[in-house]
Amino acid sequence: MSVTREVTALAARPAAPGDARRREGARARRRRVLLWIATHALAVTLALMFLAPVAFMALTALMTDEQALTSELWPRSWNWGNLTEVFDRSLLLRWAGNTLLYAALGTLFTVVSSVPVAYALARFRFRGRRMAFLVVITTMMLPPQVVAVPLYLVWARLGLTDSLWPLILPMVFGDAFSIFLLRQFLVTIPREYTDAAKVDGCSDFRTLTRVVLPMARPAVAAVALFQFFYCWNDYYGPLLYAGVQQDHLTLSLGLATFKAFHSVQWNLTMAATLLVTAPVIIVFFLAQRVFIEGVTLTGVKG
Repeated sequence: MSVTREVTALAARPAAPGDARRREGARARRRRVLLWIATHALAVTLALMFLAPVAFMALTALMTDEQALTSELWPRSWNWGNLTEVFDRSLLLRWAGNTLLYAALGTLFTVVSSVPVAYALARFRFRGRRMAFLVVITTMMLPPQVVAVPLYLVWARLGLTDSLWPLILPMVFGDAFSIFLLRQFLVTIPREYTDAAKVDGCSDFRTLTRVVLPMARPAVAAVALFQFFYCWNDYYGPLLYAGVQQDHLTLSLGLATFKAFHSVQWNLTMAATLLVTAPVIIVFFLAQRVFIEGVTLTGVKG
């Protein structure tokens, strides 16, 4: 009876303030976790859907040839030698150099040539300005296959086929999408800044380089990333102009060639794919904040 009384007394005793605060804190944390899950459930689901193929590719790249594409999703042994074997069986470094040259020069030429055009369409008042902007937008709707034959004949007569120069040199004259994206951002910059620079005696070129470009860094970064990713992943252009020599191939075209020669060795094919896509993923995550900021700000005002 004495034990029963003590248990009853303890149960009836009011909880200490510290215990009540801890229980309240635990309930608050559970509410926050449930609220976070409810708010981001769709985003988490989509993220898992996009990450699943990348995880499958990475795991298959480290499997043996016998285990690849079987019902087993986890490698029995981690075959890191598959990554080095890709270099031994292909000219991956040469292809990477060609792709880097194509992407770097293409991005540089596109940015340097598109910024002045976008600045003129956004700031200058001249007859035919709207028509010029309409022509730029119209060229975005023109498929590249429509002009492939005449352009190829032009580059063939100049003796520049079997190389990447027919893909790099046209970017000296700008890119329609880049001009459109930069123009949409530049019209959001208040005219007071450029007017004040002109009052101080700045020329149009100096106003562009000293006033406008520092304010347009997010848009320029977004355009540069768009163009870099386009050149890195381009397959149609190198297929048309690079020819059949292994030394002239880019990563996308070389990966297709590698897959054709090793179509039954899926572990090596996945390893080569992982090596080709890894630089793009790394660059995107390093520049993700600037990229998203530039894309967001370019659509503020038309």
